[in-house]
Amino acid sequence: MSVATLQHEVMITGIRRCGAYKVLALAAPDMARTARPGQFVNIGLDPDTGHLLRRPFSIYRTYADEGLVEIAFDVLGPGTQWIATRPACTFLDVVGPLGTPFAEPTIDGRAVMVGGGYGASALFQLAHELRSAGRRTTLIAGAATEQRVFGIGETSDAFDEVIITTDDGSAGVRGLVTDAMTDVDGAAAVYACGPMPMLAAVAALAGSRGIACHVATEEFMACGIGVCWTCVVPVRTSDGVKMQRCCTEGPVFDGSAVEWR
Repeated sequence: MSVATLQHEVMITGIRRCGAYKVLALAAPDMARTARPGQFVNIGLDPDTGHLLRRPFSIYRTYADEGLVEIAFDVLGPGTQWIATRPACTFLDVVGPLGTPFAEPTIDGRAVMVGGGYGASALFQLAHELRSAGRRTTLIAGAATEQRVFGIGETSDAFDEVIITTDDGSAGVRGLVTDAMTDVDGAAAVYACGPMPMLAAVAALAGSRGIACHVATEEFMACGIGVCWTCVVPVRTSDGVKMQRCCTEGPVFDGSAVEWR
């Protein structure tokens, strides 16, 4: 499918705070109907921000009946500040859905989702769909502090169990998400999204237990459509290690196949 086909002018229906983050709701019926968990959208910015490149955001939730798509993000600079201050009923230039989605588990058992910061947002739609299909779902969400754990209070329809870890002990268990992965034996699959060092550690732990691990990577995507090759990661394939693009071959990869650096 061409980029032009995936490009939409979508209306903002609202924006709300979720801990330290923002959740943006977009009226995008086509995307709400076709987007799959793990995919992302690319949002165009006002040139006055000084940034000409689009910004990629994982899809948090989709509501096909209402034609809504939600994304979660942190305000980190002029680009995200501009998005965060757009009023309702104004429009954004959005390309999506893009990228390779998560694969469903191939064996019976619960699905364990591991999220770092607002990276956890990419796991909610998958968990909701798996839970609706009868799977048990566990979320292990970690961050530096309680305020930076994503989605506290928004997990009830997606997860049967929620475990929180924080670096400073302000919520849940003090420590890393991998410290809370002591009970993953027997899981059908592990799904993870967050900083690359976290993904490497989660993939290594899952691999040591013989559990399939699917990771949504967070490399910087300059174009989002596979042209610029700035978001590549080394991945083992049947033809050896290949540099694969997070925006097209990914962002979801087999965690055991990535050559973590």
